[in-house]
Amino acid sequence: QVQLAESGGGLVQAGGSLRLSCAASGRTFSKYAMGWFRQAPGKGREFVAAILWGAGSTYYADSVKGRFTISRDTAKNTVYLQMNGLKPEDTAVYYCTSTTSGTYYHPNYWGQGTQVTVSS
Repeated sequence: QVQLAESGGGLVQAGGSLRLSCAASGRTFSKYAMGWFRQAPGKGREFVAAILWGAGSTYYADSVKGRFTISRDTAKNTVYLQMNGLKPEDTAVYYCTSTTSGTYYHPNYWGQGTQVTVSS
């Protein structure tokens, strides 16, 4: 089992920045990838970004490319999502994910989520 604990959400004005953090615990040695999904009110969950734990390769949704940056600290078993140029449409609950088998697009562990609200 992998446990994920997110932090860093909040309220920010459009154009502002936030950094989300997610610390993993438990069977962290088996991680293949970590990432972020989000769910806006009335919508389904959507992929935001992912990073391969070993290689450090990164992947982004088109909607956040150039604005968001995912990174990791392997010593701390922590993944970060730096969000710049935030827009009201980025408002959502952001979920940290971990993949120990399969693909980063279908993670098998999820955090509880952290709210990000962008005001116009």
